Amino acid sequence: MSDINGTMMQAFHWYIPSDGTHWEKLKQHANELAKAGFTALWLPPAVKASAGETDVGYGVYDLFDLGEFHQKNKLPGQVRTKYGTKAQYLAAISAIQSAGMDVYADVVFNHRDGGDEVERIRAIPFARENRDMPIGGVQEIEAYTHFTFPGRGTKYSSMEWNHFHFDSVNHNMLNPGDDIVYLFEGQSFEKFVDLEKGNYDFLLGCDLDMDNLQVQGELKYWGEWILKITGVNGFRLDAVKHIPSWFFVQWLDFIRAYAKQNLFCVGEYWSNNITSLHCYLEATGGRMSLFDVPLHQNFHIASRSGGNYDMRRILDGTLMQQNPLLAVTFVDNHDSQPLQALESWVEGWFKPLAYALILLRREGYPCVFYGDYYGAHYVDRNIPINLLPHQWMIDKLLYARRHYAYGPQYDYFDHWNTIGWTRLGDAEHPKAMAVILSDGPEGSKWMEVGKPNATFCDLTDHFKTSVQTNEYGWGEFRCRGGSVSVWVEDGYV
Repeated sequence: MSDINGTMMQAFHWYIPSDGTHWEKLKQHANELAKAGFTALWLPPAVKASAGETDVGYGVYDLFDLGEFHQKNKLPGQVRTKYGTKAQYLAAISAIQSAGMDVYADVVFNHRDGGDEVERIRAIPFARENRDMPIGGVQEIEAYTHFTFPGRGTKYSSMEWNHFHFDSVNHNMLNPGDDIVYLFEGQSFEKFVDLEKGNYDFLLGCDLDMDNLQVQGELKYWGEWILKITGVNGFRLDAVKHIPSWFFVQWLDFIRAYAKQNLFCVGEYWSNNITSLHCYLEATGGRMSLFDVPLHQNFHIASRSGGNYDMRRILDGTLMQQNPLLAVTFVDNHDSQPLQALESWVEGWFKPLAYALILLRREGYPCVFYGDYYGAHYVDRNIPINLLPHQWMIDKLLYARRHYAYGPQYDYFDHWNTIGWTRLGDAEHPKAMAVILSDGPEGSKWMEVGKPNATFCDLTDHFKTSVQTNEYGWGEFRCRGGSVSVWVEDGYV
């Protein structure tokens, strides 16, 4: 992450086309994204997943297949993932880094999916919603838990996975279609995970047994391998609330020692419970940041409240407010977008307000969503979705972040609808900025910017007339209803 106002982009959404061109597109757009103000790109899972070239990547099949082998692909001779081939992936990383941005790889360790062969296993059934009480005795099941990787063979790794490397599954070929979690006999659901459903160790597919020393060794070896192959600058860790917290303490220490640098890492702990997030950050000793899910939920609720949300409380109960150094702030992502499992979409009218809050304040490391920047158009379950792009506004906010979002911050969270803050600048970025927004009617606010008798212009072009501060460095700044205005000293630097 850049030391100066770093900004990452989640460089994909769930429904980007499965045409194998995404790595090429990111390569082509690298320079313009860097010029816009992005300092890092979080790339989607690059490994081969169970649905081959149509899989978003979270149903991970083979960590060592980056689009190089004919495995799980539907078409003869096809080797690519949804996003392209291994060669295209590496070329995209090179182009992004050459443009001056970091690259964060998406890591999916919780489970495997799409096993090659069935094994017969003794297991105990549990209801999906209650992992505390079994719903039957030990029984024999058949599950796809043997991963032989026939397309790759032993290249890069000779390990085959079988049921000894997992502790539970969600399928039984002797009773296909049931909605049961099967815990293998002699195993227990792992501790130090989220307590939703009693114990949220199991999520999907074949759940890895992190107590297994061979599993630990293989994941550490893969960490070395992926760094050597790709040279990425950090990681986004998927589904960390389902994996024992102690595992990532070990894994991150190991790969950082190998890389001889403090690789950036952010975990996805999807919970609106701020206490759970604090507990996880404490358990991992500050080794990773977490996505600020409570902040996203505040944005979602505010956007659906028709101007009746108390904007003074918009940051309450969030990591941005309570642990800003380890907060990765975001507005939406691939899971929250319409028709996805965690759908909690922030309405389009509120997007500029939300992005101003994550991009122009000093707390947190902001992440811009690809679907917000470029828009998204797709159909799922015969439902058409048309998400409009916000690139123009986000580019304006990125410009303000690069040039004005420095120095002391004065907050004016003192009105139900209209809130604001100022940034006074620092020695290297001496120009000041005032941000004001309202989820209701048009509003105004007197705010201190520390610049007497100075001229401020609205970077967002909502107001054509400038604001003059008084001899004490205060000015009356305005915003339209349901909008945000960013007032910067002397206009463009």
